[in-house]
Amino acid sequence: MDFQLSDDQRALRSGMRDLLGAVFDRDRLRAAVERDGALDRSLWRELGAAGFFALRLPEEAGGVGLGLPEAVLLFEEAGRALLPGPLVATHLAAGLVEGAAEGEAVVTAVTADLPVAHLAEADAVLVGTDALAGEPLAGEALRAFVAGARPVRSMDPLTPLHRAPTPVAAGSRAASQRTPTDAERAPAATERTPAHAGRFRFEAALLTAAEQLGSAARTTEAAVQHAGDREQFGSPIGSFQAVKHLCADMLARTEPARAAVYAAALTGDPVEIAAAKLLADEAAVRNARDCLQIHGGMGFTWEADVHLHLKRAWLRASSWLTGAGAEELLAAGLGAAGRLPRSSAAYGRPVPEAGGGG
Repeated sequence: MDFQLSDDQRALRSGMRDLLGAVFDRDRLRAAVERDGALDRSLWRELGAAGFFALRLPEEAGGVGLGLPEAVLLFEEAGRALLPGPLVATHLAAGLVEGAAEGEAVVTAVTADLPVAHLAEADAVLVGTDALAGEPLAGEALRAFVAGARPVRSMDPLTPLHRAPTPVAAGSRAASQRTPTDAERAPAATERTPAHAGRFRFEAALLTAAEQLGSAARTTEAAVQHAGDREQFGSPIGSFQAVKHLCADMLARTEPARAAVYAAALTGDPVEIAAAKLLADEAAVRNARDCLQIHGGMGFTWEADVHLHLKRAWLRASSWLTGAGAEELLAAGLGAAGRLPRSSAAYGRPVPEAGGGG
């Protein structure tokens, strides 16, 4: 299978990188850190005007009409730039929440019992594992929900968090009654399963993996650049074998993660999405750690950006699909725990058994 990007896809990725370089450069990144991650609504509207949130809406609905592979490319660039905000939830809410596609509304999501990002600034909140099927919280319901939440300390200075009151999704058990296994399990494919079931959580996991991929690539570049610029004992530190190995390991983690994320974007297979999230999380976290190691003492300082990548990578790794949950899906897909639904069948269409006639 050929995973080479088309000319249009390369142009899309390049255009988003140029846009983010213009509207969210390092000065604006550090300004966001200084205001404790409070969202810049003008930046949000610029992303909306560029089609970031409406990318996958049909053209007749005012969108761009592209697919999940193109969305992955944009979220990869967002990860490189450390772009803050509930990008994934707002992107998935386009067409469901008024103003989300245009960047006029900020949409966040409640997932399992995890803290909610940017809740105080949200115009709507998606609730439940099948959030695209239900009614988002807005208006008075949202205000009551926010009033019952309490702020909690976030490891990422760009992502304010709140511990929300336990929501109850329509037709499901209360979140407090759902076990970790329930929260991570792929949806069963039955005739009664609606076409959207599970799509929100798995697409959210894949887009988060794309952000992790972008962060992993950026920290690899930063490490290589610093290793070439920084001199010790009269030579660039990149000439030392130990530093070479660290940089090589970073690249060796990034590229398999890239292949897995791009492949999962094409297939939509929940098991492949789980593998992509697992690889991208590892690449983002370990690459940020190695980048910090190569930067030495200055990498630990607040003025350096390395720690921001590490903290965001830690936070994303616990979002949507955790490492333990991804491993369980992969084990179930490979072992005797039973067949998992594959590709679009995971969203409601059965998959024929392998072999046999017809």
